[in-house]
Amino acid sequence: MSDPQAFFEALADPIRRRILAMLLDADELCVCDLHSALDASQPKVSRHLAVLRSAALVRVRRDGVWMRYRLDPQLPAWALRILMHMKDGMGSEAIAPAPSVCDPCET
Repeated sequence: MSDPQAFFEALADPIRRRILAMLLDADELCVCDLHSALDASQPKVSRHLAVLRSAALVRVRRDGVWMRYRLDPQLPAWALRILMHMKDGMGSEAIAPAPSVCDPCET
């Protein structure tokens, strides 16, 4: 991550903060898992994931036709500490996704 400003701008949105909190607890999540847990449309979640990708907070990998997201393993220690403190401070807002909600995403 070379742009701390992009990091903090990405944290400005509550949906993006919730996505990051969920990814702290999961190795990877599919968009269908995220939009179900967030009660937000798939296009809206995808737009937020694009912001997180451009800020180098998450990485994506293609699994057939599905996209799976995870925290970027190259996040600096300071950024990871901030995310963990953010999640701790979120309380019940930092929900964990339910088990995969769509059959195609189940592994």
